[in-house]
Amino acid sequence: MEENRFILKNANIIDVEVGRLLKGSLEIEGRYIKRIYFGNEELPPLRVVDMEGKYIIPGLIDMHCHIQEKFAPQFVASGVTTVRNTAGNILQISELIEAPQDAPTPRVYSADRMIDGYPGLWGPTSFGNIVTEDPEAAKREVVRQALAGANFIKVYGLLKKEVMAAVVDEAKKHNLEVSCDLIHSKDVSALDAARLGVTCFEHSSGFAQALYPGWYPTTDEPQWKLMDWGKLDVEKIQELCKQMYRFKVKLCPTLVIFDQVEKYPDIWYPENDIVKSLDGEHGLNEHWRLMSKQSETLKEQVGFLNYFNKVVAKTYFDLGGTIVAGTDTPALIWTFPGMALHRELEIFVEIGLTEMEALQTATIRAARSIGLDELGIIAEGKIADLVILNKNPLENIQHTKEINFIIKGGKIYTPSELLGHIPDNEYLQKRYHEFEEKFQATLEHG
Repeated sequence: MEENRFILKNANIIDVEVGRLLKGSLEIEGRYIKRIYFGNEELPPLRVVDMEGKYIIPGLIDMHCHIQEKFAPQFVASGVTTVRNTAGNILQISELIEAPQDAPTPRVYSADRMIDGYPGLWGPTSFGNIVTEDPEAAKREVVRQALAGANFIKVYGLLKKEVMAAVVDEAKKHNLEVSCDLIHSKDVSALDAARLGVTCFEHSSGFAQALYPGWYPTTDEPQWKLMDWGKLDVEKIQELCKQMYRFKVKLCPTLVIFDQVEKYPDIWYPENDIVKSLDGEHGLNEHWRLMSKQSETLKEQVGFLNYFNKVVAKTYFDLGGTIVAGTDTPALIWTFPGMALHRELEIFVEIGLTEMEALQTATIRAARSIGLDELGIIAEGKIADLVILNKNPLENIQHTKEINFIIKGGKIYTPSELLGHIPDNEYLQKRYHEFEEKFQATLEHG
């Protein structure tokens, strides 16, 4: 097959590495950006796509989601060409992980099942989690995940400190980072985890436990029930962030999930074809409608952390800490695949980041934080994952939603074309049965 080659001519190129807007043309050859032309440089005689009045940003990266095949195309249709899958089961999404570079689904950087402590926040050991209080069993699970191809290890909030230490120790032997979700932790704070060697902190979790020893979301202690989370000791937060910065940890605050819960029923709800594609009896929109009936409980459990997490994120960012954009899609309520990342960027701007800084959290900073140096940037020799916008996102971050078309691994797609790749229920049922058989086989063979 003849290799794909074309020119994106007269584009407004957003250089997220230097932080500037440039006028130029991009030559795409195969999966890569072959050359960038500026000024009056002569262009090669290739197919030309006129970009006059358009803006090009790198393909966006959602640094915290739980992807499934049934809503994978919606990510790319939203301009999200790469996702970091923070726990699940690698076997279940093997088709996505092994897909070609130019597939209509996002490239996937993934953890395997989460490692949690007894009794397991999501229940006993299953295909999506392992529950243990045995350090040796936890080490064996890390080895299994490393051999299965996990890109990093995810630990959860009920894990005991000594088991977490064992996980980190074993993960280092396999050159794997450890990520944590400590929202519901009673015994381990963010500072504890950082001292153990955990490097990635999801949802800004564990920060509240470090500041308020003895607190956790479901505690019945009266002193915490009366706490005003709208009035925070900023100096204490700054001191904690300074301590965390010394460990060079990376923070993925997923502000959108807390924001949607706290503001319900006045949620952020974009009216577009991507959101409409999530309708149906077994679609995510119906799932979130049912979940929204528990909105008061969700507000009591996590919604009140919305302001706290925004302060933590901005404080850590101002110190020079690594902040990346993630959504936790499809967790809690109305975290639309792909689209929710645009809201995350809007919230970053609302708390004080510039439009360019917000874009960097979902492009170059995200990619470099996990060693994917070929992504998240528009430069010669890098993978051609690009989003072409009708309006300038540096004037208004909301313009990241104004998508004209997407380039994934050098292949041009329109959003509607991508939505045409949403798999049907028959295919999904077949894939799930295949997964069940493979997972059972792994258990039988140890």
